[in-house]
Amino acid sequence: MDTHETNDAAPAAANFRHQAHLDSRRRRKLALMPKYERSSKPFDCIALLLQGGGSLGAYQGGVYQALEEADIRPSWIAGISIGAINAAIIAGNPPGKRLERLRSFWERITASPLYTWPDPWFSDGAFAPNNEQFHAVFDQLSAFQALVAGAPGFFQPRVPPPWMFRPGSPEATSFYDTTALKATLESLVDFERINSKETRLSVGAVNVRTGNFTYFDTETHKIRAEHILASGALPPGFPAVEIDGEQYWDGGVVSNAPLQWVVDYEPRQSMLIFQVDLWSSRGKFPRDLTEVAIRQKEIMYSSRTRASSDRLKHLQHIRAALAMLLAALPDGVGMPNDIKQLAEFAELKVYNLVQLIYRSKPYEGNSKDYEFSRLSMGEHWRTGHADAVWALSHKEIFERPKAKAGFQAFDFGEGRLTAGAEARQIERVQL
Repeated sequence: MDTHETNDAAPAAANFRHQAHLDSRRRRKLALMPKYERSSKPFDCIALLLQGGGSLGAYQGGVYQALEEADIRPSWIAGISIGAINAAIIAGNPPGKRLERLRSFWERITASPLYTWPDPWFSDGAFAPNNEQFHAVFDQLSAFQALVAGAPGFFQPRVPPPWMFRPGSPEATSFYDTTALKATLESLVDFERINSKETRLSVGAVNVRTGNFTYFDTETHKIRAEHILASGALPPGFPAVEIDGEQYWDGGVVSNAPLQWVVDYEPRQSMLIFQVDLWSSRGKFPRDLTEVAIRQKEIMYSSRTRASSDRLKHLQHIRAALAMLLAALPDGVGMPNDIKQLAEFAELKVYNLVQLIYRSKPYEGNSKDYEFSRLSMGEHWRTGHADAVWALSHKEIFERPKAKAGFQAFDFGEGRLTAGAEARQIERVQL
């Protein structure tokens, strides 16, 4: 598997690795982090759910780094769009190589000259990363570059443009060519390992003809690079991907959240779920048209996540109530088939849902999901790592729910763990 970096990108790649390296304070925090005790088997399955969100997906890389450092290895990974790409890289490599391959992917697609400006430009003064005015301008420049030049190893604009191609062809139905992404995936992902089912993988896509949502799952499919491409084929930017005679688009067209697929799959399992969302359902009322566009996108791509978690919460209450009702039936009373079906539904599994949500910085605009600068990628990665380290420092997330409904949700709120503010609040909801 080739992870070769271009010479131009090497200094910036080294800088990213240095920035991602833990300092002594964070090392001490990791040393105190409670490890997941596999021997006690509090849950049948550890699931990692990765939402779509384009370039914001580097946040998920940082989250996975923290999980690996805590020796937490998901047995089921489900993703949509960029989440499917990250999921395939994790599932398609042995534990010791996963983090390296994730970094290689994100370094490769942010290796454009504008994306990798020399570090001195950002070290101090007007060009410092914490200068929000400069950062906003830089983000817009790098997003514009992605629009006109694409991202290396990911996508490139079609020349000539789509309207000059024959109707019905892939070239006529998309602005960008994703051939490079297929090559990148094949160089970083061992699909034989994925299909060995060592780690279960599910990626969501939408059938263009029927409009039906489909999950390509290692339990039912032999996963290829095309399945990952299909999950990330967001129209009209990217072309539909043909699989077994059908055309598929990005799963985010219908639902950007894999939670329902994982918790509904039979036979159900008790789960510790890490749900990594790239869009926040909560936000301020917009003040102008730019903020309207930002808020619309956040609500659109986060709503199914919220609906899925609310549905799980509701179902757990129903199952608990039904289990109590069935337990009250007199002994020796025979059960007709429909009552037996209710008993199967009432079988209570428990769920801990740990929500890790990327929350935008003030200078990030409507282009934040297609802004592929090395600077932003590093920031997103470090934010994901810090958020996950903070979550994992709370031993409550590893304990089975004690309430009757068998459900706990952990929401880590608006605050972030940063160098200047390590105190943050956790809202724990037990039902």
